[in-house]
Amino acid sequence: MVRIRVLVVDDHRIFAESLAAALAAEPDVEVSAAGSGPAALRCLERAAAEGRRFDVLLVDADLGSAHGPPVVARAVPDQAEDGLVDGISLVAGVRTVQPSVRTVVLAEKDDPRRAALALQAGASGWVAKDCSLQRLLAVIRGVLREETHLPPALLTGVLRELTAARKHRTESERLVESLTPREREVLRCMVAGLGRKAVAERLFLSPHTVRTHMQNVLGKLGVHSTLAAVALARRAGVGPVEDLPAVGSTG
Repeated sequence: MVRIRVLVVDDHRIFAESLAAALAAEPDVEVSAAGSGPAALRCLERAAAEGRRFDVLLVDADLGSAHGPPVVARAVPDQAEDGLVDGISLVAGVRTVQPSVRTVVLAEKDDPRRAALALQAGASGWVAKDCSLQRLLAVIRGVLREETHLPPALLTGVLRELTAARKHRTESERLVESLTPREREVLRCMVAGLGRKAVAERLFLSPHTVRTHMQNVLGKLGVHSTLAAVALARRAGVGPVEDLPAVGSTG
């Protein structure tokens, strides 16, 4: 019998334990639980090192918000802008580090905007926490067949959100294309979270030149802060500086 390895990621301990126990009663399901994004990543890494990868992650949409401040986890790529690991940020991180793992977001309530964000981050499904066990099992098995699962009531709202997001992305891409190659390199350094001094060292430029480039980037993108520039860059699909080839010494 082929067993499905499921990792429940939820900081509501009682809910997580109850759900894990219910799923574990299925003969073809093997379940583990993690109480935070960093803990989930450690579980994934440990399992991969032992040659027993997880198949599906069930991630709480409100991960990190239930019991005080969320945990900071530098290991999650493409984090939320405040650096806190919520459920959707974890989905994006898992897609980056282990793309074969399917993720399903468990939500207290239907929210078309957040469901659309989850799908954009790489989730394969959005399911109500109070759905039946049989429904959840059907979704788990479905996403392993490359299916995407959403509640029917959410479809119209999610499609509307995705259409709007595509429009914003297109506009963001147009603005990024207006930058010079050097300005795009500086922007990618900004996306990676590098400060002016670090950007200067990375690109072999003087801090003054970097400051000028950063000002030009903000002006051309029509924003007033580095945070806003990074958000726009992400919408346009701009990756961090680590993706850049080696940079020459001219500027």
